[in-house]
Amino acid sequence: MATETVAKPRTSARVHVQKFGTFLSGMIMPNIGAFIAWGIITALFIEKGWLPVPQLGGFGETGGKPNIGLVGPMITYLLPLLIGYTGGKMVYDVRGGVVGAIGTMGVIVGAGIPMFIGAMIMGPLGGWTMKKIDSIWDGKIRPGFEMLVNNFSAGIWGALLALVGFYGISPLVTAFSTAAGNFVQFLVQNGLLPLTSIFIEPAKVLFLNNAINHGVLTPLGVQQSLEQGKSILFLLEANPGPGLGLLLAYTFFGRGAAKASAPGAALIQFLGGIHEIYFPYVLMRPLLILGTIAGGMTGIATLAITNSGLVAPAAPGSIFAVLAQTSRDSYFGVILSVVLAATVSFLVSSVILRTTKHSDEADLGDATARMEAMKGKKSSVASTLTGAGTAGAAAAGRGGVGVLAGPVRNIVFACDAGMGSSAMGASVLRNKIKAAGFPEVKVTNASIANLSDSYDVVVTHQDLTERAKPATSSAVHYSVDNFMNSPRYDEIVELVRESNTEGGTSDAGSTHGAHAADAPVDATPAAAGTGTSEILARESVVLTGTATTRDAAIDEAGRLLLARGAVDEGYIAAMHEREESVSTYMGSFLAIPHGTNAAKDHIRKSAVSVIRYPEGIDWNGKQVKFVVGVAGINNEHLHILSSIAKVFTNKEQVARLEAATSEDELLDLFGKVNA
Repeated sequence: MATETVAKPRTSARVHVQKFGTFLSGMIMPNIGAFIAWGIITALFIEKGWLPVPQLGGFGETGGKPNIGLVGPMITYLLPLLIGYTGGKMVYDVRGGVVGAIGTMGVIVGAGIPMFIGAMIMGPLGGWTMKKIDSIWDGKIRPGFEMLVNNFSAGIWGALLALVGFYGISPLVTAFSTAAGNFVQFLVQNGLLPLTSIFIEPAKVLFLNNAINHGVLTPLGVQQSLEQGKSILFLLEANPGPGLGLLLAYTFFGRGAAKASAPGAALIQFLGGIHEIYFPYVLMRPLLILGTIAGGMTGIATLAITNSGLVAPAAPGSIFAVLAQTSRDSYFGVILSVVLAATVSFLVSSVILRTTKHSDEADLGDATARMEAMKGKKSSVASTLTGAGTAGAAAAGRGGVGVLAGPVRNIVFACDAGMGSSAMGASVLRNKIKAAGFPEVKVTNASIANLSDSYDVVVTHQDLTERAKPATSSAVHYSVDNFMNSPRYDEIVELVRESNTEGGTSDAGSTHGAHAADAPVDATPAAAGTGTSEILARESVVLTGTATTRDAAIDEAGRLLLARGAVDEGYIAAMHEREESVSTYMGSFLAIPHGTNAAKDHIRKSAVSVIRYPEGIDWNGKQVKFVVGVAGINNEHLHILSSIAKVFTNKEQVARLEAATSEDELLDLFGKVNA
């Protein structure tokens, strides 16, 4: 049978670079605390530090033997190993992290210099290759031999990867680091380093800075800092001066919403170090990039002239972080570079604002939206610019965005795909609200992509709340981390009770309320024609799963859906993608992996698979004994998910599931009586 292929939209080179930069940043940022610790120890205890201590700073001798200290071992071993472990873990959980760290050790010893770039290669390489190796015998290991195979395969491959790093990767990375260092030195010696602002400042606004900063500048800066005690490279991108000058120009010469929001944005940018908050101001008037470029060039030139630098990366780019990492002999130069960068940026930006006509008030919201579109996700500071959330933040401490203007009539539980997690959460919440005596309140579930500003209350997983807010700014928002028994559900029930009883506002007899009570979302017209036996069949129920890890369990659940002809191979990959963005752990030993919203084209028909793991498996630190794979079209699967939700909110029913000895017992508990 011919398979129809659908052309996928092309992804721009900028997006690819952004993703690459984000991946690099993901290896560095979780370990910034370790960089700061190393910077503090270096600034304090080296021979030229504030409190020189030979045994800690690694200079001089004790008992006739040279002092090793903390500075050298931390930069040579600790930091690269942390990066390698983090990179491997990002690709393949803890197992990938361990193998990635082993491989990183090979390049560390082989090179003899701090191997940050080598760690960024070996960490992900170790995780990816280990994942591929595990897939070869996944599901084929005899029970009782899993630990033996897993430990020896990781050990053997890790040892081989360390040799690859020692003999193959370390010479290449050493050559690259040497060439890059010579290039930077050439720029410094010829006074050309300030010209890098021509590329760095626009790259920041386009969210390409992570690829530059964490991929190149930080590794080279650390190497330079180890050799010279400081590095100018740490401040090429992190200097808060250019952004501060731009925002101050808007404060004095801007108009409308941009002028009103600029002072607060300046505080966040300069003190908090969140530079992205000034990006929309540049996007409103692209010519203003000249102001930040001029400021950046001035700051770099000042650092070069005064021979100033930091001992470690300043992250985030706050003035506090910058000063904390400043070399002992560089405070004057660093502070002067920030002040002059801000001054020049302010002067150039002010001239542009004063000599051009533009409606800042009308375009700030659009510019913020464009910034978030380029970033690829919701900005954590965007509400400071647009004003969204200011009214709702005071809404009785409920964590909401909007303020209720009347009784709660409709609640939506939103997730990425709208087919699994949200359906289960909506079912639990719906039952609680009905039990409280408010059956007229409509509780639905939806994909975040399909939300509109027509709901009274929006409930999301805590990792998705920021994505849901822009489309539902007038709703009260609740964030949960447990879909089955979150304490926030009781708060929502209390909100429903308060809003529907004060002053006789309850209107159970309204048309809207009657419809919601008589036609719960489980029983949609689309679901009416699809029997439960077609959604959850006996062949899709496994009493004892073979998987021992989260990813293997997702594969096992996905393969059952694949065997039913419900999905294609692409859907299983989307199930893993969904899990990486937001966990599908529901609470009560239950996880319901399913695909992303974009993966619905990979679903051929609705189906649900159920696998029990009597010994339990680790699911992002939570114990899971039941994995329910979900693929749904047109809400056909919601009835069975509602039944599953009811079971898992009842401890006695969960105990019966754990004790079940046949597939039929599980099916009966889920409301399926036909084989």
